Amino acid sequence: MPISPHLQEITPDNFEAAINLRVRPDQEHLVAPVVKSLAEAYVHPGIAWPRLICEEDEIVGFLMAFFHIDWTGKGTDFRSGLWRLNIADGKQGRGYGRFAVESVAAEIRHRGGTRLTTTWHPGPDGPTGFYLALGFRPTGETSGDQTVGMLELD
Repeated sequence: MPISPHLQEITPDNFEAAINLRVRPDQEHLVAPVVKSLAEAYVHPGIAWPRLICEEDEIVGFLMAFFHIDWTGKGTDFRSGLWRLNIADGKQGRGYGRFAVESVAAEIRHRGGTRLTTTWHPGPDGPTGFYLALGFRPTGETSGDQTVGMLELD
């Protein structure tokens, strides 16, 4: 039996449960639904790394990492990081978000990376405090209307 919490690949057996995962209604404008993330993973094979976050047999969240993308399109700034993080309604505040970030950091280290990039919606209803508490620092960049943050991996 897997140690909880743990990550699980998306398979035909858990696909429906994965796409039915919902964040709190007041957070829906902050993150894409899982089905959109899985479509993006399909068109970006080898870059996107979608995983379910599970506690025993229950799906409590979803993450999607990205690996070695050309951030600026100039061939000089390749980054890896957290693309999406959805923690299910009623499951927040239990450490699953931290577990997700730590899991992505471990995978980036395993692949030889030394920093983790992510983006988030700024503002009072966004996750700025969560990311700052984990050690992310804003880079001064934006991606669309989102803040870009970086976590140095020791």
